[in-house]
Amino acid sequence: MSRAREHGGEHWPKRTFRNRDAGSWAAARKRAAHLAFGTPVLPLLVVALVVLVDLAGGAGVIWLPLLAAGPALAATTSRPCGVLCVGSLAAALSVVLGTRDGVPGGQLTAVLSALVAVTLASALASVLRWRRERVLAAVRSVAEAAQHALLAPIPSSVGPFQVAVRYSAAAAEARIGGDLYALVPTPYGVRMIIGDVRGKGLPAVGTAALVLGVFREAAYDEPDLLDVVARIERSLARNLGYDDFVTAVVAGYPEPGRLEVVNCGHAPPLHVRASGSVASVDPVNPAPPLGLRALTGETPSLQVLPLADGDQLLLYTDGVTEARDHGRRFYALAEGLARHVSDEPATTLAALDAELQAHVGGRLHDDAALLLLRKPVPVEHASATAASGGSAAVPAPPGRHAADVVCCGGPE
Repeated sequence: MSRAREHGGEHWPKRTFRNRDAGSWAAARKRAAHLAFGTPVLPLLVVALVVLVDLAGGAGVIWLPLLAAGPALAATTSRPCGVLCVGSLAAALSVVLGTRDGVPGGQLTAVLSALVAVTLASALASVLRWRRERVLAAVRSVAEAAQHALLAPIPSSVGPFQVAVRYSAAAAEARIGGDLYALVPTPYGVRMIIGDVRGKGLPAVGTAALVLGVFREAAYDEPDLLDVVARIERSLARNLGYDDFVTAVVAGYPEPGRLEVVNCGHAPPLHVRASGSVASVDPVNPAPPLGLRALTGETPSLQVLPLADGDQLLLYTDGVTEARDHGRRFYALAEGLARHVSDEPATTLAALDAELQAHVGGRLHDDAALLLLRKPVPVEHASATAASGGSAAVPAPPGRHAADVVCCGGPE
C-alpha cells in the first residue's frame, strides 16, 4: 500500500471526498463512453436522414426501402443486438411513414418484409463478424506470447551496457517475423546476436526460433565466439533446406575495451564513438550467411573492435536500411543515427524509429530490428574529465598489445 493511500483518509477527509466525487464522474464518463461505443451512431444517422428526406418529399414509396441501409450498415460496426434494434426502429418508422404517406398495404408489406429480411441477414453477419474478431484476438494473444518467448524482452541494463531494442514486424497483425535478436550475460562476457531469416511467415519464425535456441545455449557453453557461430551453422545445416539461410552478426564483450564481432553476410554494425562520429564496422573478411558454409567452404573470421567508455554500437537488420520513401529512396541510417544519438539508447532508438516511420509513410514493408548498446562513462572518470577540462586516456586492457586489435570502426 502506498504512503498516500495509507495516510490520506486520516488527515485529509476533504481530499478524500473530492476523489470520490471525481471517481464517480470518471465512472459515469466510462459508462457513457462504453454506451456510445456500443451505439450504432452512423446507422441511426442514415435512418434519420431517410426519414427527413421522406418527410420533406412525401413520396414514401420511393424512399422507405432505403431504411434497410440502417441495419445493413449496423452489421459492420455493431453487435447483433444493435443490428436488431436499428432494424426494429427502421421497421416501426416505415409503418408510421407509410401510413402517413398513404402507401398501399401491399407495397408497405413488401417494404416491411425487405426490412425484416435485411435485418435478420445483417444480424447473422454481425454474429459471424464478432466470432471472427474473437478468434483474431485469441490469435493475436498467442502471437504476443510467442513473441515474448522467441524475442525475450531485454532489460535496459545488461552487464556493463545500457541497452535499447526496437522491433517492428511488417505484418503488424502477426506481431513476429523473420528478424531475430538476443543479448545474454554469460561467463565469457555479454554476448549478442541479430539476424534476418530468408523468407517470411511461419517457416521464417521457426528458423528464427531455432537460431535463438542454439545461440542461447552455445553462448553459455563455448568460450570462443567462433565456436558459438560454428554450433549455429551445424544446427542450421541439419534443419534448413538448400536455399535457406540466415544473415547474422554475433558479438561478444569478453573483457573491458574489447568487443568481438563475427559477421555472417549481415549488414555491418554502426560504431558511435564518444565524440559522436559514426563509422561502419565493415567485415575485413566477408563470410557467407549461416547455413551456406557447406556450399562456399568459407569460414567466418573474428574482428576485434575497441569499445571505449561512452561508445555505442548499433546492430540492425536490412528492413531498416532498405526502407524506401515515396520517391524510392533508401533510409540513411548512419546519418539518422548521427542526428539523434544521445546518452540514452532508448531515446535514440525512439527518435530513429519515428524518423523511419515518417520516411516510409507509416508502414514498413519488411521486418525491422534495432539493437543499441552503450558503454556508460564511469562517474569517477566523467568527474575527472570534467575537472581537467579534457578527455582522459583509456588504458589498454592488461595483457593486450596493439597488434592484437584490428580496428574496424574507421577513423575517428
